Amino acid sequence: MELKINLQLFSEEKTEKATPKKIKDAREKGQVLQSKEINAAFVLLVGFLTINQLSGYLGNNIKDFTIYLYSEYLNSNYLFSIQNINKIVIISFIYFFKMALPIGIICLLIGLIASYMQVGFLFTTKPLAIDFNKLNPVSGFKRLFSMKSIVELIKSIIKIIVVGYVVYKYIISQTSVILNTIMMDMESIIEIAKSITMSMAFRGSLALLIIAILDYAYQKYDYDKNLKMSKQEVKEEFKQMEGNPQIKSKIKEKQRQMAMARMMQDVPTADVVITNPTHFAVAIKYDPNKSDAPIVVAKGIDLIAENIKKIARENDLPIIENKPLARALYHDVEVGESIPPELYQAVAEILAYIYHKNRRF
Repeated sequence: MELKINLQLFSEEKTEKATPKKIKDAREKGQVLQSKEINAAFVLLVGFLTINQLSGYLGNNIKDFTIYLYSEYLNSNYLFSIQNINKIVIISFIYFFKMALPIGIICLLIGLIASYMQVGFLFTTKPLAIDFNKLNPVSGFKRLFSMKSIVELIKSIIKIIVVGYVVYKYIISQTSVILNTIMMDMESIIEIAKSITMSMAFRGSLALLIIAILDYAYQKYDYDKNLKMSKQEVKEEFKQMEGNPQIKSKIKEKQRQMAMARMMQDVPTADVVITNPTHFAVAIKYDPNKSDAPIVVAKGIDLIAENIKKIARENDLPIIENKPLARALYHDVEVGESIPPELYQAVAEILAYIYHKNRRF
């Protein structure tokens, strides 16, 4: 019996990390690393802390509203009518808006900050585009029972269990305090009820935050896994990038910058810099143990020439003015090449002068 193995299956296995281009393309489609649980946990936690800090402001508004409502509308002389009920609704809405506005603004800002910290600034309309596949009942059924849906269900169950357990344990720990309220006045009961409620909400929010951090770790794993590429996909993407004129231009510019940086690093190793003197500068090095002729280690015109001369001055290198020689070296010799025989005499005279001046012989 002959066993046939399709090697193509192995070549298509997605084992490679996503390239920057793949990540960028996914981001433009709205596919980003984000945990909604992080946003919800921070909003809840900060929301409850805000309510606790504004408890005096909220309590005063509730008291003012109650007094105003009773004195103006709920006394024995007041006649109920549709018009008067409308007034009560409007007044209630105004007081509610005054209390909810600062909390809502803070929660909105926290939600935006949490999203920005995860995703950064992102505006794209692609996720809003109509996808008719989503209207397909079969596709919808598959999504309903997909691994992602199962994971979301498990997360919801875990949240209910963990938060419920944290709240339950806290209430049990406060049983004696709750029972003692029987012998307290109404003001003390309200104060204790507020304290227990806020502590309970704070602990529940912290539990959700811990779950959210774990969810973020899972979302990162899932995000990286979904964006993984096969070796063939990486090769195809590289070919596409090679054919892109803009990419080619950027690569050439990067290579030019790197070559320029290396050239400038070699200037301090030169023996002399020959100039014309304003537009051209050529740095020459001669090591008889490594080459038979002097080598051009750096050259440039205008701004680059000025930089070469600046580095030469910083390293106490001699700068010699020789217009014809500087032009000839710049136009006829590339960086890293030896000078041609026809320039030996002129360069040798300069080097001999420098060696003699420095007492090298």
